[in-house]
Amino acid sequence: MPATAPLKIVAVAAGLSSPSSTRLLADRLAEAAREELAAGQDRGVEVQVVELRDLAVDIANHLVTGFPPAGLKKALDAVTGADGLIAVTPVFTASYSGLFKSFFDLIDNTALTGKPVVIAATGGTPRHSLVLEHALRPLFAYLRAVVLPTSVYAASEDWGSHGDEYTEGLPSRIRRAGRELASAVTGRTVSGATRALTLDDGEDAVVPFAQQLADLRIS
Repeated sequence: MPATAPLKIVAVAAGLSSPSSTRLLADRLAEAAREELAAGQDRGVEVQVVELRDLAVDIANHLVTGFPPAGLKKALDAVTGADGLIAVTPVFTASYSGLFKSFFDLIDNTALTGKPVVIAATGGTPRHSLVLEHALRPLFAYLRAVVLPTSVYAASEDWGSHGDEYTEGLPSRIRRAGRELASAVTGRTVSGATRALTLDDGEDAVVPFAQQLADLRIS
């Protein structure tokens, strides 16, 4: 890829309603990543949101026929060709939605190898937040993507919340996830620390993210 080519961030939103809190969360995560990328390097940044609600019939047809219509193929190509991916689903029956799973069932299990992914979900109650760990993280591990440490769950009560002295609010979690995705896409070290490395740390303190991917990749 030419050095001047823009970095591509694709967000997949599986919300069914319009307007959708799932789409809103996808937009905010994509914007957080875009802001971090724009501030951290000189290349352009392209952001695309794939809304699965508009592709539901095409997804069903592809599952039956094995041939994706043009709009669905464009969405699949965008996801597999992205430099960084954001995947957001509403919680249905304590798991990801059927539409979300059906879309990712259409992607070859090696097509996302090494791709950094932020996983996120929306739901009516905080009690379903573990869906990120017991459903989404294993799904993308199977697809050989690199799931970033910060996942974002937004319950109805989280919108407008700024957290307290013990917990981070939703805006803070979104910014942290965006920062991790930007770091992964550009090859900067992902760390929970906010301190910048200095010469006192020594050259061994900086581990290229590509090496981290190699260490974590599933063979």
